[in-house]
Amino acid sequence: MRRISILLTAVVIALSSCSEDNMTDPVVQPNNTAGPNENMNDDNGWLIPFDEVRDGGPGKDGIPAIDDPKFIKANEADYLNDDDLVLGFADGGEVRAYPHKILDWHEIINDDTPNHSLAVIYCPLTGTGIGWDRNVGGKKTTFGVSGLLYNSNIIPYDRATDSNWSQLLLKSVNGKLVGTRPVIHNLVETSWKTWKTMFPDSKVLSLSTGYNRNYQHYPYGTYKTNESLLFPVSNTNSRIHLKERVLAVIENDKAIAFRFDQLETNEHMITARLNDKNLVVTGNKNANLMVAFDRTLPDETVLDLQPLNNQIPNILTDNEGNIWDVFGRAIDGPREGEKLLPVPQMMGYWFAFAAFYPEIVSVH
Repeated sequence: MRRISILLTAVVIALSSCSEDNMTDPVVQPNNTAGPNENMNDDNGWLIPFDEVRDGGPGKDGIPAIDDPKFIKANEADYLNDDDLVLGFADGGEVRAYPHKILDWHEIINDDTPNHSLAVIYCPLTGTGIGWDRNVGGKKTTFGVSGLLYNSNIIPYDRATDSNWSQLLLKSVNGKLVGTRPVIHNLVETSWKTWKTMFPDSKVLSLSTGYNRNYQHYPYGTYKTNESLLFPVSNTNSRIHLKERVLAVIENDKAIAFRFDQLETNEHMITARLNDKNLVVTGNKNANLMVAFDRTLPDETVLDLQPLNNQIPNILTDNEGNIWDVFGRAIDGPREGEKLLPVPQMMGYWFAFAAFYPEIVSVH
């Protein structure tokens, strides 16, 4: 309890030090009961246990999503250090990076890329980030931060129907769209050094967010490195450090996790099966990069893939002579222009995936 108190004190100081229009930033508090608020009025229609839905403290939109993101060139992003983490997205020739430094304070970015309406949804408490298409239920919408948590994980809401969603369950868990699954746009999480090496012409989210925040300051104290949690979770598994960053692939309510050390032991590539998926995981621990794909193509060809070392963003080659990049795009060879089938995946803290998927497998 003393460690939690120290952590919360740091959070309170960090968040209350930044204000806008005389409004103090919301404070995360360990509310161990599912106290009602304006977005949580009864237990009808929830797909998750209502008594395990927590009020995080800030309230609905108390943590403001960024709805009008501004971007700068990679060489102008002097606010980023080489080891800062970013989430990256590619839409054709357009690539964009969304730094954790900003997402720690806003959690959701509603963006429009050339061919997609994208919501970047990130949870600082579970370290998980993913992209969802903003066309849901037949309407284009934006997502906001509900202020609610389940298993310490963000519950976004869509502003078209006010439905609540679970990031880690990958579906709406309450409201008009309950049970609906979003169209997923996988993001690549890596260090700023690796990202700018792969994509020197990338666009990067600007500090001109419209909010007065100290983006150089991490608002959760020592949370990243200790094993303390701010909120209870329904299942814990301590065979891995609770805050170790792993890559989890999620498919039909089952999950499998991959570790950087395991990736290095297996010479930068791991193959595995999850349900009917032939998975390949590749990357590099030194580059802080790990991604997963389905080796089975739409024409049912199962590729024999091999890692391409030290050639990022190109990371895989195959028995047909193709070269594939970190987004699963064939950039050379007979299948140039095709894509490997994506699988739902997120980097994040081990405890988060174990909480949502108690039977999760971690490959050793």
